[in-house]
Amino acid sequence: MKRQDYNALYKKYLAGKCTPEEWALLNAFDDEPGLEDMAWDAELGNDKEVESRIFNKITDAIAPKQPVKTIGFGWLYIAASFLLLATAAGVYVLNMHHKTRQLAINKGKPVKNDILPGGNKAILTLSNGATIVLNSAKDGVITKEGGAAVNKTQNGQLVYQANDDQNNAPVPATMVYNTVTTPRGGEYQIVLADGTKAWLNAASSLKFPTAFTGNTRRVEITGEVYFEVAKNKEKPFIVTSNGAEVEVLGTHFDVMAYDDEPGIKTTLLEGSVKFRKNKAEVLLSPGEQAVSAWASGNIKVQKANIGETMAWRDGYFVFQDENIQGIMRKISRWYNVDVVYRGNMEDKEYGGKISRYKNISDVLKSLELTGTIHFKVEERRVTVMQ
Repeated sequence: MKRQDYNALYKKYLAGKCTPEEWALLNAFDDEPGLEDMAWDAELGNDKEVESRIFNKITDAIAPKQPVKTIGFGWLYIAASFLLLATAAGVYVLNMHHKTRQLAINKGKPVKNDILPGGNKAILTLSNGATIVLNSAKDGVITKEGGAAVNKTQNGQLVYQANDDQNNAPVPATMVYNTVTTPRGGEYQIVLADGTKAWLNAASSLKFPTAFTGNTRRVEITGEVYFEVAKNKEKPFIVTSNGAEVEVLGTHFDVMAYDDEPGIKTTLLEGSVKFRKNKAEVLLSPGEQAVSAWASGNIKVQKANIGETMAWRDGYFVFQDENIQGIMRKISRWYNVDVVYRGNMEDKEYGGKISRYKNISDVLKSLELTGTIHFKVEERRVTVMQ
């Protein structure tokens, strides 16, 4: 199955229309993604020779005693001593393809306490407090609210269409607000009344007016949301989150504002944005990221890793020089699990890329390949051990 076929089939799964046979195809699909935008450091020597030496070390370390099958995990490196070949150059990346994933497990064999990945799940809260579970709602117009018709499309997308666009009743002068909330293990896409597209990551929310009136377009988020804002020079689009603001006219950007993360990050892909927090303000250019700790008014502007930032929307986990606590926060939100730690977690940094549509066992086994971390899954709790 080609990658584009896999993506099409997974969209069908998200919409709840996958047959058991199609789900089996999805679960059996092997991919071998790699980290992007990371060049090989020539000072480390010939990449193929180093790759071969690492491969031999890994296969010697795991020493399977039974015949094994090759599986297509995309984990590529760990900044841990037994995988670093006495280099002072820091963390590096090797694309070792399938041959490095020789593990003593049988692919397709059920895993005890395995957990499926997240999918299209969200709740729509109307202005009167009534709620609609979107993943179980029928396609078509699901409600009319505040001068807008609310449609659920066949691909599981929520679309708002203002009545004045349909030559119906005028949009009311007083704005009516709705909220879409994704649980842990959920994601969803919305098209707002002005044509702006928004993608919600797991454990996130977007509060927005059903139709935009006045001189600005203002929405409020929690968690992480990626926006493709419809251009309108007369009405700036403003995103607020916990005291911070992002103002744009029409652009593509991502805002990550989880309460359990160190702070808020705004990453710009296209156009320009103003990021404000307290009295500080910065103007971002494409490829830049604004970072501000929750307890601080300072804003740091740095070069963004677009591949890492956008991985969740493209269906991947991507980690670059990230500790296990940061990785497990992402896993916890996507697989709807609680995480506990046993013992002290040493300051190791991991990196790699793997599909978010694998079961949790696949992701955890990929991390265990490094030989530095182990996991135990009990119902919806994951214990992390050295």
